[in-house]
Amino acid sequence: MADQTYQPLAATTSTRTGWTGWITFAAIMMIIAGSLNALYGLIAVINDEWVVWTNRASLYLDISQWGWVHLIVGLVVLFSGIGLFSGHFLARTVGVIAVAISLMSNFFFLPAYPLWAIVVITIDVLVIWALTAHGSEMRDA
Repeated sequence: MADQTYQPLAATTSTRTGWTGWITFAAIMMIIAGSLNALYGLIAVINDEWVVWTNRASLYLDISQWGWVHLIVGLVVLFSGIGLFSGHFLARTVGVIAVAISLMSNFFFLPAYPLWAIVVITIDVLVIWALTAHGSEMRDA
């Protein structure tokens, strides 16, 4: 027994857990949401005259500026979602920041399209949670 060397537990067991599935989910959701936001932003840039009907009146909105915001943020979210598969710390950091900006931009877009904005906000919250809870485990997978 005296000739056996001590090996730390981390060196003998794998640190991969079921949380890597959440990171994969976050990456796929970022790719989908980023693509849809970029497409939605492109449509808003091309067709910038929208009419929104409310209970009291119709609103004429020029949303070309928000279209550019959604296009740029959507592309950043898309590419950081692709980068998440590497498990790199920078990809997770850029992903959290990009998804937080996406969440805020969709919050401000609630009056124009409330259902779409609420869906994207919910996905963004889940992605931020997945990336911050156990994001480093994807590197070991």
